[in-house]
Amino acid sequence: MTSDDHRTLRIRDLAPGDHAAVLALNLESEALLSPMDGARLLELLRETAYHRVLVDDGDRVLAFLLAFREGCGYDSPNYRWFQAHYPRFLYIDRIAVSSTQQGRGLGAVLYRDLFAFARAGAAGAVACEFYSQPLNEGSSRFHAKFGFGEVGTQWVAEGRKQVSLQIAAL
Repeated sequence: MTSDDHRTLRIRDLAPGDHAAVLALNLESEALLSPMDGARLLELLRETAYHRVLVDDGDRVLAFLLAFREGCGYDSPNYRWFQAHYPRFLYIDRIAVSSTQQGRGLGAVLYRDLFAFARAGAAGAVACEFYSQPLNEGSSRFHAKFGFGEVGTQWVAEGRKQVSLQIAAL
């Protein structure tokens, strides 16, 4: 695939050499994501079904996405909500796009790849959540374009934020 400025972009599995870049991207977006250090990243990678990065022609990580299948030991309250309500799903835990690359459709590139992965693995549905209080309007619009709809809500962050729990059927 090519981007607007003609660089070649590709998706590949997250490799150990990507960890520093992934942690930096997560930190850059931490207002919308859970904090993650190196130990937590390794813990998550042991459980993820999908852990891919989008890189440029210089193999620089521009974005990443982590997702979990049902039945794993992931400790997220949002993941556990879907586990309690859906027999088969692929849960998007986090996606981050470099602030210098936002607005170029890189998140959509990763989502299209994730949906293909979910279909190939007979996931049944793709699950996610985003903040509804305070509302993350950009995320709400983005997920609507992929056919997500609200199936529940819950309060997180010690009652300071509410998430909209979303499902997109495959």
